[in-house]
Amino acid sequence: MIAKHVGLVWNPSKAEKEDLEAAIPSDRDITISWHETEEDDPGASATRSAVAAGAEVIVAAGGDGTVRAVAGQLAESRTEVELGIVPLGTGNLLARNLGIPVNSLDEAMTRAIDGNARSIDMGWVEITLPHGTERHPFVVMAGFGIDAHMITETDDELKDKAGWLAYVESLGRAVSASDVMEIKLSREGEHVGDESAHTLIVGNCGTLQGGITLLPDADPSDGELDVLILKAEGLTSWLDTMRNMVWDNGIRRIMSADSSAQSSDSALHQRVTSLTIELESPRIIEVDGDELGETSKIDVTIEPSAIRVR
Repeated sequence: MIAKHVGLVWNPSKAEKEDLEAAIPSDRDITISWHETEEDDPGASATRSAVAAGAEVIVAAGGDGTVRAVAGQLAESRTEVELGIVPLGTGNLLARNLGIPVNSLDEAMTRAIDGNARSIDMGWVEITLPHGTERHPFVVMAGFGIDAHMITETDDELKDKAGWLAYVESLGRAVSASDVMEIKLSREGEHVGDESAHTLIVGNCGTLQGGITLLPDADPSDGELDVLILKAEGLTSWLDTMRNMVWDNGIRRIMSADSSAQSSDSALHQRVTSLTIELESPRIIEVDGDELGETSKIDVTIEPSAIRVR
């Protein structure tokens, strides 16, 4: 369905306005309002401005941070305005998981303006920091451990030059920085178990850059969040983790009718609608590629069908 009024929320550090204008289909009778993000406000204020201007669709043109900010604002305001995505970042994780073109500005813009919308869920994390609690949205993944350290350890200049391959360079340092610790898990105030692990990921979507699937059961529209807890310590355990990812939840799934995620001694898969995570010591938490700081307590919930994405 072609929108009559499109609010274009764009990150000026990712694209020139002229390039975005050139990608807008010229044969559409639509109104475009432009709303620029700021360094300390990656999209929430711009989204509110676009909604106030009467936009039926908000097109988030930027990286994962812009998409997360726009999506979170739309979910929080409970508006019927739909979300379009023009991926311009390094990861472009939600776009990849939803099959939105990531290498064609023209195709992504056309999809955002003309495409049909589907409802997807929104994840929320509430974290305890020294100055109080903060609540943040995520549309792909949140967690701590290797994934968070890969983000903080990745060289920004290399990322600009090499894209997602820069994360591979940081993997070794991320592994060494992610020590095994004790984790207490609760649901709705009730203790459900203790784990010794170095990484915990909660996801609404399951696929990363390069086609790497961490959460094979993840579906952004199923009203549930998928959890991966990694416990590997030492060569044998890491080999078990690789076997679990590559064989159990990769090749075997293709060959077998059984599509459910399989756990192993070093990789535990779960599905939840809410989860409280208490850490032995503070760790850096990230959401959709953005670092939020160090915390030792994380409350995660899902908001089903929170936004509609083209």
